[in-house]
Amino acid sequence: MTHVLGRRSGDDAATTDSDGGDSATSVDGDTSRKTAISGRLGAYRARDGSRGAAVRIDLDGPHAGLVVGKRGYGKSYTLGVLAEELARAEGVAPVVADPMGIFSSLADFGTEVVADPAVAADALAPRAWCDLLGLEPAAPEGALVWQAAAARSSVDGMRTFVADADTKADRATRRAADNHLALAESWGVFAPDGLTPSDLIEPAAGTVLDLSGLDSAPANAVLRAVAGGLYDHCVRGRPTRLPWLLVDEAHAFFASEAGKSPTGSATASRNVAASALRTVLTRGRQPGLSFVGATQRPSALPAVAVSQADLLLAHRLTSRADLDALAAARPTYLGSFEERLPADPGEVLLVDDATESVHAVRIRERETAHGGGSPSATGR
Repeated sequence: MTHVLGRRSGDDAATTDSDGGDSATSVDGDTSRKTAISGRLGAYRARDGSRGAAVRIDLDGPHAGLVVGKRGYGKSYTLGVLAEELARAEGVAPVVADPMGIFSSLADFGTEVVADPAVAADALAPRAWCDLLGLEPAAPEGALVWQAAAARSSVDGMRTFVADADTKADRATRRAADNHLALAESWGVFAPDGLTPSDLIEPAAGTVLDLSGLDSAPANAVLRAVAGGLYDHCVRGRPTRLPWLLVDEAHAFFASEAGKSPTGSATASRNVAASALRTVLTRGRQPGLSFVGATQRPSALPAVAVSQADLLLAHRLTSRADLDALAAARPTYLGSFEERLPADPGEVLLVDDATESVHAVRIRERETAHGGGSPSATGR
């Protein structure tokens, strides 16, 4: 017997047959409808540590998921297992944001790996450009960048707009705005023919965006455009495949960071991907966009990232701040969260909000190479 988690008992294909394939028999016995898809996650972990019944996870409907765990206990590994299952499933389109460069092996499944992802400049709203560059929209240079982003569709066009003698800004303001835009242009992540939502949904086995060569700001810019674009695409109409946005090291895109602008002024701007990811989390499921974030620092995520997750896969955690962050948003049916967390790598406590149930699961082995392990001097 195989169990499908993340699916309400009244939904079609709530049970599976003996070989693990989904059964689509409805209440009235009609088997003509298409089978609801699910992915092979692993097996139940019995109290004595032995392997129990097989466990699958629902991939048919939209979900908001969160994978947490301290370093070395399998959070990125688990995200890779989910990506493998999405890559082989019909009707879905996984998009993996890979800030550590560890998911390229998904190419073995036919997944398209984009080594140097770029997006169109106008995929970011004018306000996002100010946030990205650490500019106050009300400040002279911030207002000028806002106007340039609203008027032009490329960074080169924005710089031309700023340099225009007819612009009602003094030379110092134009120079400051151009310095900021020149920095953004140097990142190499903006191009008129940059990735579109259709480009990301089209590959049959999904897309991996390798962000490992990018600093925080350009990586955030790419993810802001991708997350916002996928959401808008789903809102405008039903896509050919339902997209799943998988983000490793999610705390790096949600957490606020302090720094300095290119002109040396102090800034305290949030990561620009955060607002788009919040939108996907809170509104994405209705138009058909799923989100799964993996992090070793759940305390760095906004509370909404935990409270909105209908699927929580928790590996071992020991940080008091992280345990408290999850406990504060835990559902009442979970009981004592900390006492139920697993102790060994590869094991998760899966909280399934669809059925208001909790499950001890051992994650299956990856079929593609896992690039997230730590190197050692003796095990090279």
